Amino acid sequence: MQTGHHLIAGQWTEGSATFQSAPAIGAARAFSVGTPAHVDAAVRAAEAAFAVYNATSRADRAAFLNRIADEIEARGPQITEIGTSETGLPAARLEGERGRTCAQLRLFAAHILQERWLERRHDPALPDRQPAPRPDLKLLQRPIGPVAVFGASNFPLAFSVAGGDTASALAAGCPVVVKGHSAHPGTGEIVAQAVLAAITACGLPPGIFSLVQGGKRDVGEALVTHPLIKAVGFTGSLAGGRALFDLCAQRPEPIPFFGELGSVNPMFLLPHAVRARGAALGRGWAGSLTMGAGQFCTNPGIAAVMQGAEGDAFVAAARDALAAVPPQTMLTAGIAQAFTAGRDRMAQASGVQAQLSQPCAPRQAAPQLFEVSAKDWLADHSLAEEVFGPLGLVVRAASPQEMLAIAASLQGQLTCTLHLDEADTDLARALLPILERKAGRILANGFPTGVEVVDAQVHGGPYPASTNFGATSVGTLSIRRWLRPVAYQNLPEALLPQDWAG
Repeated sequence: MQTGHHLIAGQWTEGSATFQSAPAIGAARAFSVGTPAHVDAAVRAAEAAFAVYNATSRADRAAFLNRIADEIEARGPQITEIGTSETGLPAARLEGERGRTCAQLRLFAAHILQERWLERRHDPALPDRQPAPRPDLKLLQRPIGPVAVFGASNFPLAFSVAGGDTASALAAGCPVVVKGHSAHPGTGEIVAQAVLAAITACGLPPGIFSLVQGGKRDVGEALVTHPLIKAVGFTGSLAGGRALFDLCAQRPEPIPFFGELGSVNPMFLLPHAVRARGAALGRGWAGSLTMGAGQFCTNPGIAAVMQGAEGDAFVAAARDALAAVPPQTMLTAGIAQAFTAGRDRMAQASGVQAQLSQPCAPRQAAPQLFEVSAKDWLADHSLAEEVFGPLGLVVRAASPQEMLAIAASLQGQLTCTLHLDEADTDLARALLPILERKAGRILANGFPTGVEVVDAQVHGGPYPASTNFGATSVGTLSIRRWLRPVAYQNLPEALLPQDWAG
């Protein structure tokens, strides 16, 4: 059963006010509105629990993560039912995302048992060294303390209450306070129930996890500025993320803000590849562009292609494939409105031609396709801004030099893609060092939608794709966000953390 309340240190806690959910399907439900007081209670409980949780063995934390996955799987049908109602996402998408969420939890359980993430280093003492002896130094990664996590609108499971940020922070030994997203509060509560069941079964302190629902800007501000919070994980808009990032930097004790803020994920379609399979590439792009109504952070919104007949064939194939895709329900009415506004802004920009422009019903998005010359694109930086949804912009280059100029003008991206054949190697070789400075992941002959949760993954990039180019929010490397190195000089073995001995 759903309470509509916050989960704070093991207790379902009411608020003095409620808000109504806005489901795509079915009846709205009432949920408690979070307040700064709820945040303070949750963070203080997290700090109180940190000493105990920090001291747990990696085996115990791994068992806890696996138990969370078990509890989520046990609630699978309920999660799918309310998740599809709240978001409008199809059941298959929710079930796939639930599988990814559980796989992430199990991946981190296995990862912390492998010990590589501890990065143990040892420089033994050299008592006879001249002119001065060297002390014994041991280095170990240690958890930083309570972490704040903001649930994402577009991934109600994999990037939300028990998503990758929460899983990696709990794996590191850090308590977590989640600010749930108001687009799917019911889904968030069910997942929180699963986490609480795992806490109880594993005998862990309940303060290691809390969920605060709803609330206005004051709740987010209270969370990132709370003096006991030591880092923040965020997936969301550029404006909202930048505001929180600035608050973290302005604190008396500044803390890291790991924000993923958006990306247009440009594709560079090189001449020989387009000549050989331009129509197939156009259809493939259309499929990636419209997947999940285009509401993926890796949605490839821009395709750079040379002028000429081969490029025309690519555009025609993409247009025909997009026209065959019916309108899709967006996650929220606000996202749908922003998509329509972005489409209108694009259509009115100088030099932009509409290849496919379709009306959109409320809370729905129909695919849109526009085209512009590289010259006009380079002159208008707003054309490089993300439009969240199934909208594509083809940028036509007159020469390889213009293709390089397009790449050089890009802001930070999550991904950049090269579509190439062997004969395109020279141009690809010229593009690659530029793209390496622009994106966290570079693909060849593929589409960026779909992010593997593995050791070698990087889901991040230079600003504004993310606020910390050295971090990732997907893959086992993401655990580093919640750790800091500590060196122990001449410390007796009996005082070293248990992780030193393995």
